[in-house]
Amino acid sequence: MEMQNIRTFNIPAEATLEVIGGKWKLLILCHLNCGTGPKRTSELKRNIPDITQKMLTQQLRELEEAGIIIRTVYNQVPPKVVYEMSEFGMSLKSILNQLDEWGKQYIQQRTWKSSCSE
Repeated sequence: MEMQNIRTFNIPAEATLEVIGGKWKLLILCHLNCGTGPKRTSELKRNIPDITQKMLTQQLRELEEAGIIIRTVYNQVPPKVVYEMSEFGMSLKSILNQLDEWGKQYIQQRTWKSSCSE
C-alpha cells in the first residue's frame, strides 16, 4: 500500500509560500513575467547575477515540479532549453504585477534603480 504525503497548512498563504517562497523563486518568476516570451537559463542568470548556477537550476526544477513553469528542450545542437510560465503559473501574473508595481514605488521612494523598468 502506497503512503501519500499529505501536508496540512495553517493558512493558505503558507501553501503559497511553500511553492514560491524563498530568496530566488519570486525573482525568477518576475523575470519570466517581465519581458517577452520564454527565457533561457543563461538569460535568467544574467538577470539575476547573485544567484549561483546550481541554485538557479534547483529553483527552476522546483518551480517546474510545482507546475508553475514549463521547461522546453529543443532537439538541436547546441542544446536549447527555455523556461516559461505554465497556464497554472500565469494565475500568479496579477500578483507578480502588483509586486512589481509596489517595488517601483518603493524604488522611487528610495531613489534606487531597477533593471526591469518600463
